[in-house]
Amino acid sequence: MQAVYNIAEICACHGITDVVLSPGSRCAPLTIAFARHPEIRVRTVPDERAAAFIGLGLAQSQRRAVALVCTSGTAGLNYAPAVAEASFQQIPLVIFTADRPPEWIDQLDGQTIRQTDLYGAHAKGSFTFPADTSHADAKWHSERIVNEAINTAQQFPAGPVQVNIPLREPFYPKAGQELRFEEVKIIREQAGTPTLPPSELTDLAQTLRRTARVLVVAGQHVFDEQLVRSLRAFAAAYQVPVVGDVIANLHQPLGGKPEVSGATSLGHQDVFLAVPDAELKADLRPEVLITFGQSLISKALKLYLREFAPRQHWHVQATGPVADTFKSLTRIIRMEPTAFFDQLLPLDKQPFITSELTAAKANSLTSVADATRVAPPPVPLGIPMQANTSEGEDAGAADASYASRWQRAEQWANGFLAGFFAAPNQPFNEFTVFYRTLQLLPEGTALHLANSMAVRYANILGLANRTAEVFANRGTSGIDGCTSTAVGAALAQPTRPVVLLTGDVAFFYDRNALWHNYPLPNLRIVLFNNHAGGIFRLIDGPRQQPELEELFETHQALSAENTSRDFGLRYFPVSTFAELESALPVFFAPEGGAALLEITTDSATNAAFFEHYRTSVRTSFS
Repeated sequence: MQAVYNIAEICACHGITDVVLSPGSRCAPLTIAFARHPEIRVRTVPDERAAAFIGLGLAQSQRRAVALVCTSGTAGLNYAPAVAEASFQQIPLVIFTADRPPEWIDQLDGQTIRQTDLYGAHAKGSFTFPADTSHADAKWHSERIVNEAINTAQQFPAGPVQVNIPLREPFYPKAGQELRFEEVKIIREQAGTPTLPPSELTDLAQTLRRTARVLVVAGQHVFDEQLVRSLRAFAAAYQVPVVGDVIANLHQPLGGKPEVSGATSLGHQDVFLAVPDAELKADLRPEVLITFGQSLISKALKLYLREFAPRQHWHVQATGPVADTFKSLTRIIRMEPTAFFDQLLPLDKQPFITSELTAAKANSLTSVADATRVAPPPVPLGIPMQANTSEGEDAGAADASYASRWQRAEQWANGFLAGFFAAPNQPFNEFTVFYRTLQLLPEGTALHLANSMAVRYANILGLANRTAEVFANRGTSGIDGCTSTAVGAALAQPTRPVVLLTGDVAFFYDRNALWHNYPLPNLRIVLFNNHAGGIFRLIDGPRQQPELEELFETHQALSAENTSRDFGLRYFPVSTFAELESALPVFFAPEGGAALLEITTDSATNAAFFEHYRTSVRTSFS
């Protein structure tokens, strides 16, 4: 078993210090090795589906790889939803699945399935550990496999990998036997930084200077202060509006300071793009669309950009496959987004290069800036250009009035939402409760948004508290691990407030996220319980069907009170606005430990109020 024990040492040398495992006998050698390694923290979660999402939450929060360990048979299959989510969110997970030795596969032996390449296309790599490592070459092979698996998981774009480990009995060391870790072979992979030749950067810069209507759209992305800083400088220099869903994390102030006027991102596209105004939508149409990041929540934005397609669509991504989400992709730019926005800034707009970029990067910037010095400088803020200047005409800069049109639409949406939710005599409904809850989030919250309506409500409303960092399982958009992912985040950062906003179906589906023995004093769960899958009353299609209540809404009579008692959560039941106002400050207070706020509403009332909102949006725009 020495080669198996050495897996823990290889992981530790690569910086993997968190392991989530589920109990089993076949995986005992791995369990014992990880548990006895002095640099590794092991957590045990019995339900493998929950365990995998908790591991995903740990990796997502810490921004580094986490290992999962399970026994043979169907245990590994239960990892599959989290593996798929990690694949599309580009989160590194190293999955060690214990297995029967190859001679016993398909021989009707207990707890045995076909585990090779268990996750198919959703794993970045699938590796098989040698069943016999007694020969020196086999031991060398085993160490090389584990190194390769970890490097594969962590190299961009990151993702999950499987290492299948066939094990023969005996699994357990003898009583009193000391387990030791040998010096192991470590293979490190140094990531490169893709760059473009100066001539190509010059071509991009000249296109931007000649194009009146340039739009940047950000997909899901972790909060990256340097990226946000670079993006804002780029937007100000070229008069470019920047649109991002709430999960793009472009809303936070830099260094805790208020944002600079005119350099912020727009986030209420779900509101103003719902307005049936053809002139507005034509005015907002881009000529060049620049995108980065992963998925978008906003269906309105996706449909808009497919209908009002740009002439050019550039997607900025260092490596990996690229989706043609808007059916208009014309150019894939193989750079990190931060480097892209930095290197296209004019020299006089680069005040932070020397202090925040490497010398090599600064040299690259200088060469590009020198190559484009003959181009006219951007027009200062507030100086309008001709609105219909087309690509190929030397406009000298992007159209300032184009950016102002997006900004005016955003300002209208902000004012509309404030007025709409301030209206008196509203029925108690989850949309208004959601609005009021967001306004009271603690500073620095890690905000987890469950699928389905929770993430949509948040995207419509935006964040009143701009210091929250937003997470959501929008890789696959499933409900199966939303609570578990938030639990992983709470374990990863025990001093940071972690708030989960979730619906009843997602919450009760994933109750085993709480089935473990680890305290979660920083976790707050806000449960919107309408006793049904309320989203089906809000979207066209199912709400018009006679089978809505029986076959789509997932009616249930459950309350979270017993769940809260079972897992030691403070419980706050709310069914009126007065109760909400009283409960929220106590619920969010840092003292007291983990808590659950259950907001009980009526599904039909929620649907009627949301329809009132949609009607108001369509008829209020001016």
